[in-house]
Amino acid sequence: MTELLIVFVVSDGVQLMDIAGPADVFAEANTFHGSPLYRSVIAATKRDIRSSCGFRLRADLLLADVSTGCVDTLLVAGAPDAAARPHDVALTGWLRQEVPRARRFGSICGGVFPLAETGLLNGHTIAAHWADVECVRQRFPAVTVDADAIVREEGSLRTAAGVSSGLDLALALVREDMGERIARDVARQLVLFYKRPGGQLQYSKQRALSPAGRSALQSLQRRIMQQPDADYGVEAMAGMVALERRQLTRLFTQETGLSPARWVEQTRLTVARSLLEDGRKPPKVVAAEAGFGSVRVLRRVFQRHLGVTPAEYRKRFGHIH
Repeated sequence: MTELLIVFVVSDGVQLMDIAGPADVFAEANTFHGSPLYRSVIAATKRDIRSSCGFRLRADLLLADVSTGCVDTLLVAGAPDAAARPHDVALTGWLRQEVPRARRFGSICGGVFPLAETGLLNGHTIAAHWADVECVRQRFPAVTVDADAIVREEGSLRTAAGVSSGLDLALALVREDMGERIARDVARQLVLFYKRPGGQLQYSKQRALSPAGRSALQSLQRRIMQQPDADYGVEAMAGMVALERRQLTRLFTQETGLSPARWVEQTRLTVARSLLEDGRKPPKVVAAEAGFGSVRVLRRVFQRHLGVTPAEYRKRFGHIH
């Protein structure tokens, strides 16, 4: 097979794991392949780059010297502060012109921001770090974000949600190019999940529960937060605030963006996650105290929203006492 050139486009402040992790996957794949199929290089607007952790890098190529007709895969690496960075006009212009010439292209973590600035992601569905999802949606309304995706593949576009998910993206590329066997061997050698259980929302930081909207609605929300195991059917909630069912539903949707039932479920899920992270109470008690009533319902909600069971969630995020 012809050598495949992987170009990592970086800027000052790049997160090392965004490039080092995937590059190690490609290097390991070369070993199992028996000959060097992949060649990974760093390209930037200048030779000397300082990473987010302080290490200095030296770019293999300046962007102006990249022969994009020879590029197989072009990946824009991210930085921890990518969302807050000013628009780099020169980088955007180069990406807009050169990205379409590569066979595959994409972003890792915050690399989605400079790539989205080009307009090349418009009309596509992408993966983005859970902390950046809302920012991407607001700044780039023509881009659809799959908030739970760790890696997203769409045509020639490949996007990885954040940091370690660059490893998942690289494994997916190896699987495309070399097949399942070598990709699995690489995962075993690097002690990686071949396919990670669940999506990235299980890793997301829980937002602090806080009432929103008008005073009557906030009073009801506080009651739900303080006693999540009570009856909060729509009729019951409407009676608590002396509103008609339709009025309550309309008010909740206007003020919170969620239906009453969805708000209650999200609140109960947040309570259950906290109880599981504390690690002391059995699932049956967690289900009851969070308002789910049974372990079966608790498990169904976790699978639907986080892609993992409560038991799996506790193993990964529970405190050790």
